[in-house]
Amino acid sequence: MHDIIYSIFPQENFIDLSLYQYGWELCEPLHLYGPAKRNHFLFHYVISGAGTLTARNKKGENVTYRIKSGQGFLLYPGQEATYMADKEHPWEYTWLEFDGLKVKESLDLTGFSLDNPIYHSVSKDLQEKTKNEMLYIVNNNTASVFHLMGHLYLFFDFLIKSMKGNSESLKSNTLREFYMKESISFVEQNFQNNITIEDLAENVGLNRSYFSKIFKKSFGQPPQLFLMNYRMSKATELLRMTNLSIADIGDAVGYPNQLHFSRTFKNVYGISPRQWRNAHCNH
Repeated sequence: MHDIIYSIFPQENFIDLSLYQYGWELCEPLHLYGPAKRNHFLFHYVISGAGTLTARNKKGENVTYRIKSGQGFLLYPGQEATYMADKEHPWEYTWLEFDGLKVKESLDLTGFSLDNPIYHSVSKDLQEKTKNEMLYIVNNNTASVFHLMGHLYLFFDFLIKSMKGNSESLKSNTLREFYMKESISFVEQNFQNNITIEDLAENVGLNRSYFSKIFKKSFGQPPQLFLMNYRMSKATELLRMTNLSIADIGDAVGYPNQLHFSRTFKNVYGISPRQWRNAHCNH
């Protein structure tokens, strides 16, 4: 018997956390997926049965893990992996594929890594809640995107709380987390101005080099790229929700030079601001 539910999340502009696709599957014996690589993070939770995961570790070596019900596994973007259902007790699992600026920082709190991809919960209750949030998303694919995103945040909360070592990780990350929250708040309030990375570093009292290092470690990208992507995301909001001219929108998101704005926008989205507006707006 082989049953599957599969859904693709509509592309919306969610920056911190975004959902790409999700589903549930009751596999046949020895059902195989891979070897394959994903563009985003992919988490599977095993509801019943068992199977094996073979995935590349940090050294690029293939490691095989046996996974049973109540456990799960996380695959990283670009990580090659193959997974196969058990012959006698094939697994039933549910999965979410997600990404975003806050994802790497959040997953650092769980203890997950390329060398440690297996989900072990320290709490049956939190394990159950993690699974239930995943199944809720899978079984309510006609709900609004904001409704589903709310449950994705709840899934993340339960996932982090349910894994070992969380409290120690939280303590060691508290100061860095404070710096990053202050930095994001500064960007949100000043992105329309001519701010620099020096301004961001100075705002939290750090030198540029150290600030850039911990920023990249937290968000997986340098602060310059974050600032640019944030501005471009705000630009798409204005393109979608207002009738402002392209020049005015560029100016509103910190690009007084329209040519520079249009070139940067096209580098990010692959089309010009005008083409994006025509493709996404009805007004």
